Amino acid sequence: MRRLLLPLPLLALAALPARPADDKGDSRPLFNGTDFAGWQKADGKPVTSGWIVKNGAMVRNSPGGDIWTKDRYGDFVLEVEFKTAGNSGVFIRTDNPKDNVQTGIEVQVDVPRGKPDKHSVGAIYDLVPPTRENAKKDDWNKMTVTAKGNMLTVEMNGERVAEMDLDRWTEAGKNPDGTKNKYRTALKDFKREGHIGLQDHGAVVSYRNIRIRPLK
Repeated sequence: MRRLLLPLPLLALAALPARPADDKGDSRPLFNGTDFAGWQKADGKPVTSGWIVKNGAMVRNSPGGDIWTKDRYGDFVLEVEFKTAGNSGVFIRTDNPKDNVQTGIEVQVDVPRGKPDKHSVGAIYDLVPPTRENAKKDDWNKMTVTAKGNMLTVEMNGERVAEMDLDRWTEAGKNPDGTKNKYRTALKDFKREGHIGLQDHGAVVSYRNIRIRPLK
């Protein structure tokens, strides 16, 4: 029987295992490092004030309101680097940016302040505290947020610090441990896709290397 001989480069490629469909190579930037293409204000208007692009980062340096992706996302891995002088946040799966507090979930961005609670850096805001505040003050931090169905996880600087099963939040205004939260709708009933947003909460904050990898 005649054997088919492959050239060496093709032979080497053929020996490599197939890359999974949701592997990191499928991630794409949400911010191009030069302008606000793909982003908007809560009312859908262009980002023209409050936020600037400086040294490849989005910087909130004066009052301008939150900014939002034009596209909506459901299941994904979101990577973002931040450096902040104070309170900010990353919103995910936000159905209505004009009502972000009641239609989206926020992962807290802040400087470390001591004992972790539901409002600390790395917390799923008002819902789940981080196991510890391992963010660095006055330096860049890398945060990774994974949303897949009912499960949310937060990693800070390579360490998992918070996780949440939305299906356990069955009552409006109440966490599974009995403590109160700000939501007028049970989290299990939230839409599981929406806009991604960066919060203007009054502090100077910078975001860069924002990437998303959709999950199947």
